[in-house]
Amino acid sequence: MERHQNRPPVPPGPLRIRLAAAALAAAVSASAGAWAYHRAGGSAGDIARDLAVGLAYAGGGLTAWWHRPANRTGPLMVAEGVAWFLGNLQGTGVPALFAVGAWWEALNMAVLVHLVLSFPDGRPGSAPARRLVVFSYGLVAVGGLLRALTYDPAVVAVEATYLSCNDCGPNLLHVPALAGFFTPVDTVYRALGWLLSIVLVVAIVRRWQQASVARRRALLPAWIAIAIASAFLLWDLLLLLLPSPPAGLLQSAVFLLSDVTQVAVPVAFLVGLLRMRLQRAEVGDLVMDLGSDPDQDRLRAALGRVLGDPGLRLGLWAEEKGEYVDGSGQSVRGDGPGRTRVDSSRGTPLALLHHDPALAQDPALLEAVGAALRLALENVWLRTQAKEVTSRIVRAADAERGRLERDLHDGAQARLVFAKMALRRVDRALADHPDPSLRASLAEVEESLTLALEELRGIAHGIHPAVLTREGLGPALTALAQQAAVPVVVAAEPRRYDPVVESTAYFTVCEALANVAKHARARAVSVSARHTGDRLVVETVDDGIGGADTAAGSGLRGLADRLAAVDGILHVDSPAGGGTRIRAELPCG
Repeated sequence: MERHQNRPPVPPGPLRIRLAAAALAAAVSASAGAWAYHRAGGSAGDIARDLAVGLAYAGGGLTAWWHRPANRTGPLMVAEGVAWFLGNLQGTGVPALFAVGAWWEALNMAVLVHLVLSFPDGRPGSAPARRLVVFSYGLVAVGGLLRALTYDPAVVAVEATYLSCNDCGPNLLHVPALAGFFTPVDTVYRALGWLLSIVLVVAIVRRWQQASVARRRALLPAWIAIAIASAFLLWDLLLLLLPSPPAGLLQSAVFLLSDVTQVAVPVAFLVGLLRMRLQRAEVGDLVMDLGSDPDQDRLRAALGRVLGDPGLRLGLWAEEKGEYVDGSGQSVRGDGPGRTRVDSSRGTPLALLHHDPALAQDPALLEAVGAALRLALENVWLRTQAKEVTSRIVRAADAERGRLERDLHDGAQARLVFAKMALRRVDRALADHPDPSLRASLAEVEESLTLALEELRGIAHGIHPAVLTREGLGPALTALAQQAAVPVVVAAEPRRYDPVVESTAYFTVCEALANVAKHARARAVSVSARHTGDRLVVETVDDGIGGADTAAGSGLRGLADRLAAVDGILHVDSPAGGGTRIRAELPCG
């Protein structure tokens, strides 16, 4: 299942057709370029390096296009791969193809400028960048045409092209009357290309300086490769402009390094793309990292780490304010770039991420992070709701026990007392009755009423002791100790607490004393109740045989559940032969 989910999605029909057409174009241009380069005298190593560069762009572009069809970077990389082989057409010997190769020899440079200034979004981000892209294409279209019109391969030295071809051509576009203008046109053309390279390097440096941490971290490999490739492009132009360019090993080394760095550009982009996919895989660990009850600062830090954006701001929806609020209480606005809203499964506002706008280029990552954040926050919400509901149930049950105790006290007990008093009056009235059996029957009835009254009082006390309501926890524990089967010493602060807290503490001690009587074989028990910070701590300690286990009996498990219902904690320390200490902590701030 995991492997199936990690497979790349199958592209839709129209996209598959475009990808197939692009792949066919790349294959045809590579084949034609390799054949022409071989015909022009290129060595096997030259042809292999040439194919490696062009096909690296085409293959990387097809992969990027497949995974991110909405991003124009993939098509641009494919265009760079196809344009890479155009200059080789000057080696075909076909006049029309020679003209195409001579005119568009530097088209790959213009496409590279477009790719660099559009990377990674696929669109130039600023007006100067767009003007630079237009200028690069215009330079190739106009300057390349002027150069082709004045270029006669039979007259001009072979240094006019990178192809070492003595019998290339003829040039279908050549105008013989303009042959004398080739040198100045070619010089200006190359000088403008040199200037364009310098401007491009400056633009890369400025974009790097202005980039956010998230963009730098995600795209560092690709930008380094592009910068190196641009630097070697500048060296290529410098070598061509020098009066006597160095030959031999130095020139070959420069051209080899240039080709290697050109290959590094599409490879680096795919590395960046893979890194983004790995980022999305890291989201699976995000839910576990957030824990069971994350606070807002921890949420923000975890999300910033996964997104690679330490400057991330997280706003949680505050219903009372009607806006998103961060951990410091400042509002987080929901408009503008770099904002991702996360709604609950019910469609209500939940959270707002204010992140680096560059992350919008990876919507799948933002969607996965949003889903993890929604799960974490809704888990917190569900736990809060469960606690509130449980607390209301506990309070309602406690109130109901109090009502039952009052009803028994004021109703059934009062009637039984009245009946007993009435029976005594009857007994006095029959003091001189000649039948002794009648008076014996009255005595039996009175005894039965007395026992029933005592049992009813015990039931009422077990449901909810009246002393707990009237006087509080301390007196209730003292009264409870007096009824215990073993000696009990009580130390309780004379303080009142919330009725639910008092009843929970009281019944915790009741259960502990019941366990002592049944299992502990203790000689004495101490009970303490003290206020510590914002918690009421109730402890019951006996000197019995120990060995009590919350997992072994329902009584202690029920205690733990009851305490948890009011946000309390139960600790049981009961080593074998060392007595038992039961400690309950309840919030009472």
